[in-house]
Amino acid sequence: MLLLPPSEGKAEGGDGSWSPDLGAFADRLHEARLELIAAVRDVDGGDTKMLGVSGAHLERARHANLDLLGAPMLPAWQRYTGVVWEHLDPATVPAAARRRIMVVSGLLGLVRGDDPIPDYRLKMGARLAPMGLVSRWWNPLLSEALGRIAAKRFVIEMLANEQRAAIEPHPGRGATVKLLERSGASGGHGAKAAKGRLARHLLIGEVADETVSTDPLAELEALVMSFDDDRYVAEIEPW
Repeated sequence: MLLLPPSEGKAEGGDGSWSPDLGAFADRLHEARLELIAAVRDVDGGDTKMLGVSGAHLERARHANLDLLGAPMLPAWQRYTGVVWEHLDPATVPAAARRRIMVVSGLLGLVRGDDPIPDYRLKMGARLAPMGLVSRWWNPLLSEALGRIAAKRFVIEMLANEQRAAIEPHPGRGATVKLLERSGASGGHGAKAAKGRLARHLLIGEVADETVSTDPLAELEALVMSFDDDRYVAEIEPW
């Protein structure tokens, strides 16, 4: 399984009627989702400080956050449109590979790549009453859910710091993959496109699948070594 961040940019529209009890992790997370939805409503969908946008972007975000229940849905791989997702190009990845994507979401907790989701805006780094820091509030639930996955499948984590704060790694059952400049500096904003290409490389290589290999970490290392980028190199940190 491959853990990825959501994107702040999202496609509009969709069809159907979203409910928090939809998706691969809804049985364990739907009540928490309802709590967050209620809290977001209590602050009228959020303000510039909470949502990190202003003007027309703020109005769209507030409107989406206030109309979550029953909102039109798109599969997560179509909803997320940021730089990482653009370069992952999930539309051209096999459907089975898209099901190996897990997104750590401020509003929804955990989302599988093919889960139907609404338009929304809530970052893991946001503060929201009465939860406080959203990532800290989610951490026990998401760590427990991730533990169940890691017991069966090797997990590759490619999150940003704010999503990483919402989970606890499970020793021996996964690894964090980061991108660095070839100079050794941290990847920064310019690494997002390379992260998307690397995520695609790993999905197609199937390390993120539930492997029968006795050494999935060695398989991951081999795949990472075969990733070629002029500016960035990948670094593996085993859990």
